This record gives sequence, C-alpha cells and structure tokens, in this order.
Amino acid sequence: MRSWRWQFSRMMSLCLRWCRLCPKRGVRPSKPRRKLGELWSYWKLLLNSLYFNSLTNSDTYLDCVFEPIYWIVDNVTRWFGVVFVCLVIALTSSVVVIVYLCLLPVILNTYPLLWIIWHLTYGHWVLMMVLFHYYKATTTSPGHPPQVKSDTPSVTICKKCIVPKPARTHHCSICNTCILKMDHHCPWLNNCVGHFNHRYFFSFCLYMTMGCMYCSVSCKDMFIEAYNAVESRRQIASQSGHVVQKILEITALFQKHLKAKQARKHSFKQHFRAFCQQLFMVMIAVCMPCSSVAVALGGLTLWHAILITRGETSVERHINKKEIRRLKEKGKVFRNPYHYGKINNWKVLFGVEETSHWLTRVLLPSSHVPHEDGLIWECPRALTRRDPMTI
Repeated sequence: MRSWRWQFSRMMSLCLRWCRLCPKRGVRPSKPRRKLGELWSYWKLLLNSLYFNSLTNSDTYLDCVFEPIYWIVDNVTRWFGVVFVCLVIALTSSVVVIVYLCLLPVILNTYPLLWIIWHLTYGHWVLMMVLFHYYKATTTSPGHPPQVKSDTPSVTICKKCIVPKPARTHHCSICNTCILKMDHHCPWLNNCVGHFNHRYFFSFCLYMTMGCMYCSVSCKDMFIEAYNAVESRRQIASQSGHVVQKILEITALFQKHLKAKQARKHSFKQHFRAFCQQLFMVMIAVCMPCSSVAVALGGLTLWHAILITRGETSVERHINKKEIRRLKEKGKVFRNPYHYGKINNWKVLFGVEETSHWLTRVLLPSSHVPHEDGLIWECPRALTRRDPMTI
C-alpha cells in the first residue's frame, strides 16, 4: 500500500497539470484545459479592446493606476478650499495687525518726514491692491462654456460634461465643470483660475509678494535688535546665576538677605525676559512668514510671468511640450497659435488698450472684464495663412 505522502504528491501533480494553460508539444490538451485556455484568451482580448488604442502610452496606464489617488486629492481639495481661504485671511490679518501695532509706531517716531510719507503711501497701496485682487479672484467666476447648443466653434467634446469644448477650455475635476482658458485650480482661492479671473490671480500673487518683501525689509532692524536683546539677556542670566551660586556656597550668614535680593532680581528678570520674548516672537511672526511667503510666492509669480510672456497657461504648457516633441520628430517646429508677442500678451491679460490703462487698470483697482469672451480666439496675422500649429 502506498503512503499518504505519495498520494498527496500525485494529487498535487495532477492538479498542476490540469491547471496549466500551455499543453506539452505533441500532446492533445484535454477539454477542461482547452476551455480554460480559451477563457483566458477571451478575457485578454477583451482587456486589450477596452484599454488599447493608437494613442495609448505609459501616461495613460499611469493615469488609470493613480485614478483613485486623484479622486481622493480632488475631494480633499474641494472640501478644504474654505479652510485654505480662512487661513490666508487669518495670516494676512495677523501680519497687518502686528505691523500697525509694532512697526508703524517706530516709523512715525524715528523716521524722517519723507520716509514716513513713503512708508504710509506704499504700504497702504500694496495692502489695498492685495485685498482687492484676492477678493475678486475668489469671487469672480473663471468662465464656463455654454451648456446648450450654440454656434460657438469647438475643438472637441468633453468626456465628462458631454458638451462642446471651445479652444483653450479644459475640464476641472475638482469643480466638476469645464473652465474657459483654464490655468489651474488654486486651493488658496477655492476657485479655478480661468479666463475672467486670471488677471486677478496674477495681480494678487504679484502684490502679495511685494507686500511680504516690504514687511521683511522694514522689520529687519527690529528683528536684529530683538534677537540681540534676547541673546544679551541669556548671557546676563547665566553669569548672574553662577555668581549667586558661588556666593551661596561661600557664605551662609547672609542667606536671608541674599534670598530677598535674589527674589527682586528674579522678578526683574522675569519682566525683562517676558518683554524680550514677546518682542522677539512678534518679530518672528512678521519676518519669518513674510520671508517664506515672499520666496515661495515670488517663485510662483515668476513662473506665471514667464507663461504669460509666452502666451500659455499651466495646462497648455504641458500640452505644448508634447506637441514640440511630436513635431520635432517630423522635422517641424511648433508655433503657439495664441502667442501675440511678448508685450501684446501682457496687454491681452490686463486688458490694456490705451497707454493710460497701465495706470488705471494695472496700478489701480479695476473691475473691467477681458477684451475677449474666452470662446473665440483670434490667431496672429502671421499665422492666418498657414498652419497655426507648425512652421
């Protein structure tokens, strides 16, 4: 009688042979294995028919893999947009209050008259521009394509909205709608940056950077003085602590007197320490956040300035990079159809039509709407007689 181990190994080998999809050469596969192979081939063909086309590449597969992560990020950003807006308002208000309570009295009491006038004028102008453009950027709709049938020319159909998409229009997964001339979704605005509020967004970034740099430079001297005061207090406290300890070790006859003297000295140290710490924390509350925001927001503002000069948005930048590589392989050069010239691109963004508009529409608060409607974009004259995408 064969052992149970042999029977178990024999059963396992039979199961493995039956489950193999590829039969041996010269051996006709059994009916269950043939059916299993056909089933596997059918599902493989079905999978390829669903996910494969001529435009499929590694980016498409990565998008499919990270789709759950994108969904989580979109929903978290949508719900936390209000929190980010409240955080911006709280930080800006705290810096403004500290400047009015600590920095402004120093300017009024120590600076010459001309410097006082310059600080008051420049500081309040920047504050006014920051508040105005942030309010307009958060409350102004970026613009949406019409949801009904119209004669507006479109370049494609949105796969999620199932409506025609005009040129430069993209779908925002956070807002769940199509945005005209979409740049990106800004969580600090809780709004998309599009055709009708792109100018407000860029102006807010620019003036906020200028305001943070102004606060950092103006509070530099007070920050250094507060830091030196804290350091000197630490040195005095350490030296006086060693002296008192030695005196207590040497003499015990004047213990009560020394205790009373030390108590008075300790009380003075506490007040001086509290004053230095408060002053130092106030300067940190102004200089450190303002310097950090100036660096981070300054880099973002510089990047958007480069995009505006090129006549692109953040979304179009990625699309144009792919088009540049694709056309380069064919021996062609990509030409942005929405690039009107470096200066003209800025005029289109700010809505400048006359020379006086640089003052009334750029350097002063203005609620004018863009010249274009965001649905139809005119190509430059140099590109109207040839392919607008290549030269």
